[in-house]
Amino acid sequence: MNIPIIRTQKPKVKPQDESKLGFCKSFSDYMFIMEYNEKDGWHSPRVQPYGPLNIDPASPVLHYAQEIFEGLKAYRRSDGTIGLFRPLENARRMNRSAERMCIPPIDEEIQLQAMKTIVEVEKDWVPKSPGTSLYLRPTVIAEGNTLGVHAADRYIYFIICSPSGAYYESGLKPVRIHIEPNYVRSVKGGTGGAKTGGNYACSLRAAEDAKKHGFDQVLWLDGKRNRYIEEVGAMNVMFMIDGKLITPQLSGSILAGITRDSVLQLARDRGIPVEERAISVYELIDAYKVGKLTEAFGTGTAAVISPIGELVFKDNVLNLGEDIGEVSQYMYDTLTGIQCGKLPDAHNWTMEVCKA
Repeated sequence: MNIPIIRTQKPKVKPQDESKLGFCKSFSDYMFIMEYNEKDGWHSPRVQPYGPLNIDPASPVLHYAQEIFEGLKAYRRSDGTIGLFRPLENARRMNRSAERMCIPPIDEEIQLQAMKTIVEVEKDWVPKSPGTSLYLRPTVIAEGNTLGVHAADRYIYFIICSPSGAYYESGLKPVRIHIEPNYVRSVKGGTGGAKTGGNYACSLRAAEDAKKHGFDQVLWLDGKRNRYIEEVGAMNVMFMIDGKLITPQLSGSILAGITRDSVLQLARDRGIPVEERAISVYELIDAYKVGKLTEAFGTGTAAVISPIGELVFKDNVLNLGEDIGEVSQYMYDTLTGIQCGKLPDAHNWTMEVCKA
């Protein structure tokens, strides 16, 4: 695939103080973009200056939320290269989301080439400080100029990039989580397994309510019985119970997280028993009361590992401590070590893009 590069005449000033990057607060000079129509398929790939998209006010993405997205990071590595972490899995998940949202799939190799090209063009935007990265947001939106509840016949695929620091400003400090007893995020057969914006829009009400009461995130329960653990905000969730690493199984209502999968593999490598199964909120409470619930943490591309210090469900307060747990710390150190090339990559998860 030939990808022309349209150069900007007004390059941006790169952030000077990387300690103040935050998460996705600014964006780089360029974006990758291509379009789809039924006649030509995916066509006209290019890198162009970052800027607004020209879409019709009647575009289906604005009225019927037909869109999907991904998230991954480019890292400066200890060998002087810039690399991506498991980008093929992002491409595969993008197509699973596309299938669920009636969006034409994008060849995985084309997606990989698009990711690598934009990173190579923007390599000077990859920050240098420990714990930083260039965050990539591949996205597909439905485009058109007629209204009607049906799949669109035109789409736009684009990738934007943001130099980013820690997802949470407090870093690895354990967070407070509200277990939501009323609102639900998804149900079996819904779109919970797809990475689509509607899943996040419907979570905002509960998240805002939780924030007012001093919580950092919401932990969702299943939509049928409001009893079984699902996800924490934009992350998968894991628990150390009686020496086992336990996480909800993939049943279609939660996202198949790439960090989730990586953590489970690292746990098996270390000899930690792993269970993917239904976990009742009452099982958590009972395990906590007898001292068997020793750690809880979220997993996701943005935060990598987010240790949980407190879980609150109605009148039940599960205080797990103010310090990051041993397993949580190990997973964070190991994942970031592999991503940055400081630790061996036994599973060939990283992909070199270019020299820094």
